[in-house]
Amino acid sequence: MVHSPYLPNTEADRRAMLAELGLESVEDLFRDIPEKVRFRGSLDLPPALSEPELLTHMKTLAGRNANASEWALFLGGGAYDHFIPSVVGHVIGRSEFYTAYTPYQAEVSQGVLQTIYEYQSLITRLTGMDVANASMYDGASAMAEAALIACAATRRKKVVVPSTVSPEYRETIRTYTAGQRIEVVLAPYDGETGTADLSELEKLVDGDTAAVLLQHPNYFGCLEDPEEVSRLAHGVGALFVIGVDPISLGVLRAPGEYGADIAVGEGQPLGNPLSFGGPYLGFFAATEKLIRRMPGRIAGATVDKDGDRGFVLTFQTREQHIRREKATSNICSNEALNALAAAVYLTVMGREGLVEVAKLCLHKAHYTRERLSALPGFRTPFRAPFFKEFVVSGPRPLEELNRSLAQRRMLVGPDLGRHYPELEGSFLVAVTEKRTRAEIDGLADGLGGLA
Repeated sequence: MVHSPYLPNTEADRRAMLAELGLESVEDLFRDIPEKVRFRGSLDLPPALSEPELLTHMKTLAGRNANASEWALFLGGGAYDHFIPSVVGHVIGRSEFYTAYTPYQAEVSQGVLQTIYEYQSLITRLTGMDVANASMYDGASAMAEAALIACAATRRKKVVVPSTVSPEYRETIRTYTAGQRIEVVLAPYDGETGTADLSELEKLVDGDTAAVLLQHPNYFGCLEDPEEVSRLAHGVGALFVIGVDPISLGVLRAPGEYGADIAVGEGQPLGNPLSFGGPYLGFFAATEKLIRRMPGRIAGATVDKDGDRGFVLTFQTREQHIRREKATSNICSNEALNALAAAVYLTVMGREGLVEVAKLCLHKAHYTRERLSALPGFRTPFRAPFFKEFVVSGPRPLEELNRSLAQRRMLVGPDLGRHYPELEGSFLVAVTEKRTRAEIDGLADGLGGLA
């Protein structure tokens, strides 16, 4: 079979484009790249495949992936194996919604605007905040955007972040603030409770602080003291930013009840599958005074000239919609399909359903901790209350534990030693409503056999 490359541009097309750019050759496009870092050899690739051969090869590779639905996943750290009602996939799979593209001619897209509006309304109800937006990449970028808003709103250049906030969130905050002369100060945690050390935090929060950023439950799964942190932040005129697990709000107080200025989080638990790490969505809610500083888009309800109800994009502060120098954010991709999944999930579950899911997570996680902490060689180092996730210290490396657990189609983790050297040999265990007593007992038996 003859293989020919697919080149959409003819040689004449290429010459015309180069002439327009004032260049002699395609090589000139890359002249800013230093010669020493360019690869001049031949890539070690197998021979080209025909389309049928390639499809067969890709199916073979895909077949090596495990089917998550057949495994008992106790993995935590920010992505969780929650049950997704079948209606979620049915609704988001409809052709009128099945696109991630931005509604630039917004008022024509009434159905899409209404789904965004309903999602925003549900998030404000869930968080107890005044306003919510749409189209945040994930929980990490949502918290980073909150840090930028706090600095702009207070005209200060310092944010304080306890080390109990997710390492990925903290790294994203550093990335977003880099080059903007914003100081990111890390506050230590209490080694006994697994929560932010409030006495040390108080020393770091001062008149230069734009915001204190907290995660509740935190990365270790422990419950923080948001009321006290809120008091510390507001005491010096700083904003209080809280990152929350949306499922936990079925049993925990909403951020709006303890004075949060901005509430953010990862929306993956709300009807979105694990999906090898994405795409997910971040939710972002705030007090009304911050509405003009919020990134992304905000849909609003109105009436037309005939008095009929309709929906509009009330605020469009992305650089794709307005001049870059006026934009509050450079968010470009659209998470509306993931947000729609979250809206459908919350609608189907309702208040009572969300409370029931949260209670199941809570009770099953505590049962799991009792089983694992009783195993020889295993311990749970932190004594603070927790929701659905907790830290376990084991007698063997996590990689070895998971190799053995994989034979039972189970996994735990992640390994905390990667980001917390003092917790070498410790890992997270997350328990959602999907985990059965048999699976939990099987996990205990599997780990107990390695003690």
